[in-house]
Amino acid sequence: MEHRAQHPVRARESAAAARQSGERLTSGRNAGRAAGLAAALAALALVALLSVSIGTRSIPLDQVWSLVWDNDGSQNALVVHDLRIPRTLLGLLAGAALGAAGALMQGLTRNPLADPGLLGVNAGAAFAVVAGLAWFGVGDGAERVWFAFLGAALAAALVYGIGARGRAAASPVRLALAGTAVTFALLAAVQGIALGDPQTFSQYRFWAVGSLAGRDAAIVEQVAPFIVAGLLLALLLARPLNALALGDELGRALGSRPGRTRAAGALAVTLLCGAATAAAGPIVFVGLSVPHIARAIAGPDNRWVLPYSVVLGPILLLAADTLGRVVSRPAEVQVGIVTAFLGGPVFIALVRRGRVARL
Repeated sequence: MEHRAQHPVRARESAAAARQSGERLTSGRNAGRAAGLAAALAALALVALLSVSIGTRSIPLDQVWSLVWDNDGSQNALVVHDLRIPRTLLGLLAGAALGAAGALMQGLTRNPLADPGLLGVNAGAAFAVVAGLAWFGVGDGAERVWFAFLGAALAAALVYGIGARGRAAASPVRLALAGTAVTFALLAAVQGIALGDPQTFSQYRFWAVGSLAGRDAAIVEQVAPFIVAGLLLALLLARPLNALALGDELGRALGSRPGRTRAAGALAVTLLCGAATAAAGPIVFVGLSVPHIARAIAGPDNRWVLPYSVVLGPILLLAADTLGRVVSRPAEVQVGIVTAFLGGPVFIALVRRGRVARL
């Protein structure tokens, strides 16, 4: 009898010990993730410094940093303040936007190969830019940003409207199919307009390749509020995305609202990818590869994947842009081309090692 009376006590003690062990394990993992994120932030700071310091024009490093704080009006100061600093800031914003948008898209659709362009954002921006060039005589970079952003937003709204049409909810499969259909339709229209007007095609092809060059501080100021708002919304969706990963029914049982989460996620992707694409053009592989690198480091928890993606995205983009400035001096290789060369092998390596997690 005494043995039987003590058995529940021992069971409770064992359960308490198991909880404490689990808490210590979780605390240790979170400490490791936090340390990794701090290291990534340090790497981002280093890459940003290199982006300001290195370019096709050779300027001594000590002079670069002297000119950053003291604009003496010289030609070198013009290069640093009007070209390199805005370019670096745009790389920081666009990289963070594309990384977060990729993590959101993969979480929303539970598809590890999902890309921010899946919602038709890139195609919508491209169509609006071509239409602006051909029909409205848009030539200024600032005006082109607004056309591209409007096209991206309208395309994403169209995709979500088609995916949510009828009694069925906007499921990941319906959104993917709607996005694919809208993307192909818009790209066909882009080709028809651009190929029919050589002058429009000549202007469009420089934007379509994806580049941070030639974007001034005014463009950075235009897109910054949209990207900041999109990043804040994306980070707020981290916990609902974790519930969504369990499936709609189980997510509802845990208090999640899948429809609202997908609508908010679509809005965040539109803000992030639309603004980044409007300013820098369509840049591939950042939104696809960065979330997988983040999961390889931090695991599947979106509360860590999203912050990691926000930091790793600009690291990849700025590193690619800096490399493009020096590999073919005095010319440059556009960042969209370099990211394809860098991001492609990284993604293939992740796939071959089995690091592309099931979402």
